[in-house]
Amino acid sequence: MQPQNNLRRFFGSMLTILGIIVVLYACVAFLSDGKPVLGFSVTKWESAVPFIVGLVFLLTGVNLVREV
Repeated sequence: MQPQNNLRRFFGSMLTILGIIVVLYACVAFLSDGKPVLGFSVTKWESAVPFIVGLVFLLTGVNLVREV
């Protein structure tokens, strides 16, 4: 295995883990009905932004790991 592939696999796994965490945060924020989540007060519509960002991270990470 080449060092570049190890870097891609590591970076892809980090993006995947980060994406899962952000998507879970967005789901909890969506279900909290405006109550503070981890110190942040997020409305239902504001929780869509972290969900989309987490989904992008998740899909990018999975594609990086899959291509190696």
